[in-house]
Amino acid sequence: MSPGAAAETITTSLMLDTNLCPFTFYGQEYEQIYVSHMKLCVNVSLMSTAVYDVKVNGDTVDKLNVTNTDSIYQYLTIIDTSGCRHSGCVMYKPGTVVNSNTGTCLNCSDTAVLQTSDTPSTTTTTCTVTGPTVIDFHGQVNSIQDRCAYSLLSDPSVPNFQVLANFQERRRKDVSFLDSVTLTVDGSGVLIHLEQGGVVKLDDTVLTLNSSAQLVHGVELSKNQSGVTANISLPNYTTSVFFDGYTAQITLKGPGEPSLVSGLCGNSSRSLSELRISNYSVSGCEVLYNDTADSTIDCTMETERCNLLKEAPFTACNNLIDPQPYITACTDTLCKYPAVDGLDCQFLEAYARACSLLNNNTVEDWWSTIGCSPPQAFCQDRICSAHEFCGDNTDGGTRCFCRALFADKYSSTGALGDPAVCSKNSASLDLVGCLLEDRNIDYSALNLKNQTCRGQMDELTHMVTFSFNSTNTCGAVVKANNSQIIYENTIMKQSSSSEVISRKNQVYIDFSCFYIQPDIKSASFRIKYSSVIPNIKFGPWDYTLTMKSYTDAAYTEVLLDQKIWVEIKTDGLDGRVIAVVTDFCWATNEPSPNSTLRYDLIKNSCPNPADQTVRVQGNGLGTSNYFSFNMFQFSGHSGDVYLHCKVQLCVKQNNNCVPDCVIPLRSRRSARPPKYEHEAAALITMTWTN
Repeated sequence: MSPGAAAETITTSLMLDTNLCPFTFYGQEYEQIYVSHMKLCVNVSLMSTAVYDVKVNGDTVDKLNVTNTDSIYQYLTIIDTSGCRHSGCVMYKPGTVVNSNTGTCLNCSDTAVLQTSDTPSTTTTTCTVTGPTVIDFHGQVNSIQDRCAYSLLSDPSVPNFQVLANFQERRRKDVSFLDSVTLTVDGSGVLIHLEQGGVVKLDDTVLTLNSSAQLVHGVELSKNQSGVTANISLPNYTTSVFFDGYTAQITLKGPGEPSLVSGLCGNSSRSLSELRISNYSVSGCEVLYNDTADSTIDCTMETERCNLLKEAPFTACNNLIDPQPYITACTDTLCKYPAVDGLDCQFLEAYARACSLLNNNTVEDWWSTIGCSPPQAFCQDRICSAHEFCGDNTDGGTRCFCRALFADKYSSTGALGDPAVCSKNSASLDLVGCLLEDRNIDYSALNLKNQTCRGQMDELTHMVTFSFNSTNTCGAVVKANNSQIIYENTIMKQSSSSEVISRKNQVYIDFSCFYIQPDIKSASFRIKYSSVIPNIKFGPWDYTLTMKSYTDAAYTEVLLDQKIWVEIKTDGLDGRVIAVVTDFCWATNEPSPNSTLRYDLIKNSCPNPADQTVRVQGNGLGTSNYFSFNMFQFSGHSGDVYLHCKVQLCVKQNNNCVPDCVIPLRSRRSARPPKYEHEAAALITMTWTN
């Protein structure tokens, strides 16, 4: 009965087989089924327009459009609703082929005669995955909200075979798109990845393909300008997987029923969580996000465009494949996500290709009718990194864009890359290639202060690295500030213009590395052991300190007035940046360096002028230095002699670490205040035992 009609009467001019299955007409059941042309008499006096679904056992077999006229009754000629019955109330349209579980083929002929055969006929069915949606073999629509991997197709009779879909976000965090397809085809765990840009990988190895099929672990792989195709022969049917970088279409051909396979394409009754494949999903992929709605999207206009699937030239396919699931997928996506990167043509192309796969009949030149480009693989042979996707550029070409989640961590601060990575003698800074392109910055035009030092782009990650070290500082400035060593450099874009102002993009990225000066730890040892070599780790610094004493003669004991040489040496520090400076050395008769009885050998980094036997060599030049003196003992004391030296590290700048010993009591290094409490200095004690 028509919605809104209070008193309609429905009669038929022809009724046949009155004892067949119930016929449901908008909630009213009649014991009849239409098996030929007929006319329907409808009272239209109380309505203007109505659409009726003609259903048999719950299945819609026709739609009736009734429009009010001046007459009280209107006669409509119904298109042929003839069909075949099987197993009681199951109805099939003419031309339908069904394979029963017993291996018997049921064929409803064009004259509505049900025929049986022991040889099952071949059927073809298609599943389409495009954007965030999956249109399964039965025409049901599923929408993927997260960024995980899902099973599209698996067969219980082939345990090692599975087709997986991997979803990722693009310009928005809350809309996911099909990003790649993975085939598991071998019990040994072999994976075949179909990726954007026409890239096909066997595990991690990129394969070289062309239009000639190449057999890889039982899978026929080929590639042309439209995309990549993988054909697999299984016991009950053959499977074809097509992927053009944005849309995947899986076709089953054979006597098997789609209901016998699992996955999003086969069994739509299973929940998404059951079909999510954790082993192939990244951690946290199931987390959902909400972005601000895009106010530029005109949903009404996008809906009208999606509904073009019900108009010519697509009407040639409407009787073969229902356009409504594709229209639903199209409108749901384009009302939330902007129509960029060919998305407004993507769903229309997927429908046209599905039609072609089912009956090998191409919808001719549909693209020119609605203003799309001819079907071809999107971003063919353009390789983007894991944090990128390929899309349309403003100049009409394509490029790699940053994915929304990846770019989000930089957008809050306006950064173009990661913080500098600093070590004891080098520094590097990574800039993100896709972020640079977003600002129309050509990375090859950037350099450090020394223009010969340019960034190097990693071919896999598209990260641009600028680096320098103590061998080639690239114009970096090395400073000392209290206990810090500071490296400073700048990434810049040189302007070819000599004008005072510029209205073009300019790049000046200053970055610094800060280190605490490496502390020299105290070491104490007796002279008879000759040397001690402790290993010291201090922040980014990892070095060894060696202190050694020796004489000019090969005596086993140290004699009074004999010349003693003392070496202070570090290993693991960069002598082009750091110098070891011996500030003070003095002797005491007690272990404490603050003993009352004291004799100075080195004062303010220079020999004590009161002792003509003291010599200092290499002080402040590198990572080691030497000094010598003639052995002595304290008058009136026969005990041990304790030698104490205060040593510190100095950042080398224009030879500033070398002491000026012309005026011996004056320190020439502003970075080395002559106070014992200096935090970067260390006290070293040596003991001579009588």
